Amino acid sequence: QVQLVESGGGLVQAGGSLKLSCAASGRTFSPDIMGWFRQAPGKEREFVSAIRWSGEITYYADSVKGRLTISRDNAKNTVYLQMNSLNPEDTAVYYCAARVDSASPYKYWGQGTQVTVSP
Repeated sequence: QVQLVESGGGLVQAGGSLKLSCAASGRTFSPDIMGWFRQAPGKEREFVSAIRWSGEITYYADSVKGRLTISRDNAKNTVYLQMNSLNPEDTAVYYCAARVDSASPYKYWGQGTQVTVSP
């Protein structure tokens, strides 16, 4: 059983910053890729960023490049998403997800954490 638990969401003013965390646990947890997704009200869930667990390769959606930074701490089984220069369009529920490898879908999902950016 794999569990992903997000934290760090909240309310911030436009231009502010937040840092999300995703703590992973599980007896045989060994995904190659960890990702962040978000879903705004009335919109579909969209990809935000991802990082390979075994290396430094990262991926970002064009809308967040230069503002959001993904990182991980393998010793803590935790992935982070540092979010800077936030704007109201970033308001959404942010989900952490894990996939075994690039050929597999994201199988494991967290419960989500709300990020609200006020004008």
